[in-house]
Amino acid sequence: MPKKIPLLLLPGLMCDADVWRRQIDSLRDIADIIVPEFRGLDSLVEMARKSLALAPTQFAVAGHSMGGRVALEVYRLAPERVTRLALLDTGVHPAGAGEPAKRQVYLDIAARQGMPAVAAAWIPTMVHPDRRNDRKLLDAIERMITRTTVAEFEGQIHALLQRPDATIVPRMIACPTLLLCGREDEWSPPEQHAAMAAEIRNSDLVIIEHAGHMVTMERPEEVSRALQEWLTG
Repeated sequence: MPKKIPLLLLPGLMCDADVWRRQIDSLRDIADIIVPEFRGLDSLVEMARKSLALAPTQFAVAGHSMGGRVALEVYRLAPERVTRLALLDTGVHPAGAGEPAKRQVYLDIAARQGMPAVAAAWIPTMVHPDRRNDRKLLDAIERMITRTTVAEFEGQIHALLQRPDATIVPRMIACPTLLLCGREDEWSPPEQHAAMAAEIRNSDLVIIEHAGHMVTMERPEEVSRALQEWLTG
């Protein structure tokens, strides 16, 4: 029986292993999967160091959203340990001029009304318009968000607003790399991923149709198939 591939799956803002649940189920026969927990941390570099501490000597790593930015820091810290890299619905740029104000809206909601109110305001912007009445999908996302405390949310927002500039990292990447996002991801759009792919020597770009930012949950089968091809190709 072939040896399983060590694989880190890194979750995004307010997310945990459930954002990867369908991929974990689909890939368990070919991968030994580790999903770090980032709640309680307020630095992407610290999240990357925690991920490296949990990982074996060499491993593949996939990150979604904030987790993709953590994956870039993992690569920056230990490129010799990363055998394959997948960046989903993410980006490389530091926080722009308008980002703090956008983030503050959700921090204010959290402080005044709690995390269920954050979920109600945030989720519709993160999924394809056709899925905004899909209660099974929305409830699954909401459960992750409401498992996050206000303090943990504030810490993760701090981590994102203080994130390192990773614009030079794509040119450093030497391992096989997958860039993947939902066609209708408004926060991390396809053009952003195409630009990253153009700078990575050994990369593939996959755009998932009829999906927004939460592509791993919106289109789990397509994402799992792309990850399997990336891991075994």
